[in-house]
Amino acid sequence: MTVQAYLAFEGNCQEALNFYADCFNAEIKNRQTYADKELDVPSSYRGKLQHAELKGNGVHIMAYDATPDTPLTDGSKIHLSIDLDQKENAEDLFKKLSSGGRIHHDLREREWKALFARFTDKYGINWMINCDI
Repeated sequence: MTVQAYLAFEGNCQEALNFYADCFNAEIKNRQTYADKELDVPSSYRGKLQHAELKGNGVHIMAYDATPDTPLTDGSKIHLSIDLDQKENAEDLFKKLSSGGRIHHDLREREWKALFARFTDKYGINWMINCDI
């Protein structure tokens, strides 16, 4: 069994996936737009992503641009959690992913003998980084 995250965006999915691809050194795969779909979306939305996946380097995230009639709100019920085993990688990823976002808990050593951070990135996605030390 595999459980995966599927992220919804409001028209900036490609931009967000480019950002995440750079942060995780992963590739965008299975990129599909609304262009050839028989869906009732505005013509200006036809180039937006109806589905895409970010894969590589231990990451597999699916994402799409929700249609304009789909209400989206930034949620706080889910966080994507990243487990790392090297301090330098945790520091680098925290710096990249949190850039332009809001930091809730800065990356620092916690009582469970790990580096931990919690933040919301510039696209409204919640993340946690945990690195054993």
